[in-house]
Amino acid sequence: MSNSEVLEREAQMLLDADAAGGLKKWGLYTRLSGPGWLQGAITLGGGSLAGALYLGVIMGYNLMWLQPLAMILGVVMLSAISYVTLSTGLRPFQSIKTHVSPALAWGWLIATMAANIVWCLPQFALGTAAIKQNLVPAINNDTGTIIASVTLLVVAMIVVWFYNSGNWGIKLFEIILKAMVGTVVLCFFGVVIAMTLAGALPWGQIFSGLIPDPTSLFKPAASLQASIEATGQGADYWRNLITTTQKDKIITAFATAVGINMTFLLPYSMLRKGWRVSHRGLAIFDLSIGLIVPFVLATSCVVIAAASQFHASAVDVLELAESDDPAAQSTKEVGVFYKLLDGRLQDQHGQQWAIISGDADQLLQARATADPADREMAAMLTERDNLSLAKTLDPLFSTGIAQWMFG
Repeated sequence: MSNSEVLEREAQMLLDADAAGGLKKWGLYTRLSGPGWLQGAITLGGGSLAGALYLGVIMGYNLMWLQPLAMILGVVMLSAISYVTLSTGLRPFQSIKTHVSPALAWGWLIATMAANIVWCLPQFALGTAAIKQNLVPAINNDTGTIIASVTLLVVAMIVVWFYNSGNWGIKLFEIILKAMVGTVVLCFFGVVIAMTLAGALPWGQIFSGLIPDPTSLFKPAASLQASIEATGQGADYWRNLITTTQKDKIITAFATAVGINMTFLLPYSMLRKGWRVSHRGLAIFDLSIGLIVPFVLATSCVVIAAASQFHASAVDVLELAESDDPAAQSTKEVGVFYKLLDGRLQDQHGQQWAIISGDADQLLQARATADPADREMAAMLTERDNLSLAKTLDPLFSTGIAQWMFG
């Protein structure tokens, strides 16, 4: 059966399902969905997961509302783009260039290409770290970096070949994609269930965190107030730093929910599948089930897991910072911890800081003799890396399996 015959048959099935309604309609929509899952896989990248992790670290359960709201707004925009694309059947770039503005069309294209470069490079770095640190720790060396990079390149080339090989390749790619996105969601969902059964989650606070609270832009979480006040003269410094960081993270969460590269990819992926006017209802359903549901479930579960284990907690970071193990001292957490602590010390010592920071011995002495309350505050605000995020799966799996599943 040719592609045109397949699409005609699919269009008729959609019309019949729309007329029948109920389970038949939603079952067919689920089976035919695809581009929305591609968007879901894109947005469940390093930015979203790291952002969700740090939201839990710095704000606990208070920003549970943030990422669902960001994604809902993004899906409204993408639904409008898909509706126009499927109604006209025209390639978006050509349509905007002809009917709106050539400058806008080229600006959109160039910005998308730039965003893809900026977005893809951290994904390769994250993928390399996942292979070396989570999946195969034995190759966590320079040779392993080459192996991981070549592996990612080969996999990327195979994926592109699948997507360009026609209808069967796209279907196979989408099946694998759905399985991978589903695994991400199920893992973190399972963690939340395991922690709930263990009585470790305050569901009252979690549900209250789903109510939008714009005051998060202007003040730290209540659970950090006592630790902030304990720093004495440093309280204003930490309060301002936390407020600024929260603003940055809120903006980042909205930015990483839906990017400009997604606005360009979605309409082309729909046209590539041969979707037309009859697929408009399916397109909106596809975005909802493939983008909103996995994203909201995964990021919400990551926030919950991170908040329960890392929020207002300094123990894990201080143990690394105070360890004599060179491997512990070289971790990302220790680097971020000292950066935060040095910021407070600079605020405290003023003009003398240039002299202190320029001398290695004086710098080590200043760090070691810093107020314990400042050290604790810096540790609380330290952003954890992918190894720490993998540990949030520990309630569901043993440590070794948790690292492998996360990778």
